[in-house]
Amino acid sequence: MNILWSMLVCIGVVVGFCFDVAAQTKIAVIGKSGDEFYAQAFTGCAQFAATQKDLECFFDGPIDFQDPRQQVRAVQNMLDRKVDGLLIAAVDSKHLVEKVLKLAQLLDIPVMTFDSDLLPEHQEYRLAYVGTNNFDFGMALGNYAKRYKKEGVNEICIQSGSETTPNLNERVRGVRHALSGGDGYSRVNGENGWVELDRCPFFTSGQNSRALVQLKYVLSETDAIFLAVAGFAQFSKDYISEMMPFQKDIMSGKKVVISADAGTTQLEALQQGLSTVNIGQQPFEMGRYAAQLLYQYIKTGQRPKHEMNYLGYYYCKLGQHPLCTEARP
Repeated sequence: MNILWSMLVCIGVVVGFCFDVAAQTKIAVIGKSGDEFYAQAFTGCAQFAATQKDLECFFDGPIDFQDPRQQVRAVQNMLDRKVDGLLIAAVDSKHLVEKVLKLAQLLDIPVMTFDSDLLPEHQEYRLAYVGTNNFDFGMALGNYAKRYKKEGVNEICIQSGSETTPNLNERVRGVRHALSGGDGYSRVNGENGWVELDRCPFFTSGQNSRALVQLKYVLSETDAIFLAVAGFAQFSKDYISEMMPFQKDIMSGKKVVISADAGTTQLEALQQGLSTVNIGQQPFEMGRYAAQLLYQYIKTGQRPKHEMNYLGYYYCKLGQHPLCTEARP
């Protein structure tokens, strides 16, 4: 268990006990991994818990990478601890439902999803979703790539996490739709002058070290625009040092690195000219607002007014950190 994860688990316990040693309501935040993004979501839950004397938040999930089996074990662990509600960012919708969410429903433990929703055919197993409109988010990433389009054929490499992760698949679809004008389900192969590299999309399983290797390959061996639909490589502790050889080309626009998310480490890299643009989400608000809706349901039985609760995104560009502009509400 890494240091960040350990600290957050401790924070989860402390936040609850600061106000009520015998907290009556327990909500578990289950991330897709232990990276900064899901840590922020947990912090949002913890902040909301601090306003309710009987609420405690816990944090669990896959530690090192986005493993569906580890996520199921994390959910099962929280069911064993008799939590009152679950906030989950789904790695593999079908696996979650079959292994633990059907049981949660039988136990009458309500579930909210954040960041990554269940697939439409599984959404009866959750109350509502809080997070980014992932197709629109993918469109935003793809539209930004179009700013660097040149005459002739333009190569692009999309990096995702897993072929089974719902939100990332929607983002990839949005990227492809923005580039090709099609439905986004098919690879871009010449439409509007765009072609996906043969080896792409790359899948990382949320392993930051693997993501960084993939990124360096694209920058070293191709002229393709690199577009990551989640933070991946930029969450690696080695990102800044490993990317310094590409700094001059990124800052000049010769190499283009487009990435989702705008965490602290990512903005440090952006400030040093090691990313072209970061399109950020609101993980803290995902955790805070999802916890609020779930707590309301647990206490009163009132379902969320909206099934899909979309939050905005914003742009952080090379040379503009610490100010991120073009904010969307």
